[in-house]
Parts: sequence; C-alpha cells; structure tokens
Amino acid sequence: MYKKLIIFGIIFLLIDQLSKGLISLYIPLNESIKLTNFLSITYVHNIGAAFSILQGARWLFIILGIIALNIIYIFFIKDKKLTNFEIIIYALMLSGIIGNIIDRLLYGYVIDFIDITLFNFAIFNFADSFIVISVILLVVFKWKNI
Repeated sequence: MYKKLIIFGIIFLLIDQLSKGLISLYIPLNESIKLTNFLSITYVHNIGAAFSILQGARWLFIILGIIALNIIYIFFIKDKKLTNFEIIIYALMLSGIIGNIIDRLLYGYVIDFIDITLFNFAIFNFADSFIVISVILLVVFKWKNI
C-alpha cells in the first residue's frame, strides 16, 4: 500500500517540479503565452499563498506545510487500509504540498504558470491543482463512501 502511495506521489511530484523547471527555463518572468481564448502560460513568482495573500510569509508556509503533511499521514494514512482511489487522492495531496514546499525552500517563492484568463483567476501550478483536486475528491469520497 505504501509502495503505491510513494510511486504515485513521486510521479505527481515529478510532473509538478519538471513543469515548473521547464517554465522557468523557457519563459521569461512575468511573460505570457496565450494557448487558447481562456488559457495562457504566465510565469510568475508567488511569495504568498493563494491569490498572493500573506506575501513574504515563506517560513510560515513551510512550517504549515510540514505540519499538514504530518497530520495527513498520522490521521488519514498511518495504519489505515486505503483503497486504490484513496491512495491516488493522498498521493496527489501530499505531492502538491511537497512540491510547493520544495519551491519555497529552494527559491523563496512558488513558481506559478497556469493562467485561466477567462475568469481572471489566480495564476497557479500543478501542485496547487493536485491539492484542490485531492481535497474535492476526498470530500466526495467520504460523503459518497465510494
């Protein structure tokens, strides 16, 4: 069970970190490439949290991320018999948290680049997506008891 969780977690983490590396390598900071009428790749540095709140609180986010990792492991994973669906959910969640912690540790900011221009939404990355998707799936899973 833990083997599957680790393998999927590494795959998701690699998707996140490789995408951020490629964006920072090939797109100039604060530049944007329009992909469709509603989606662009816009390379930005986020020194805050979602929607750039609490800017400059780097160490707070690192500490909160580490606390979240421990809480998720202790209360939801450790000594539990997880279904394959739950393994994917937790792999997404943990890799998303770890991906953004890595950015904060290495650079002092999170690399964001997915820009949904249709709604003038916040620019985000795969790690953010993984966290949001995993939380939604977990709520639905627990509510519907899939």
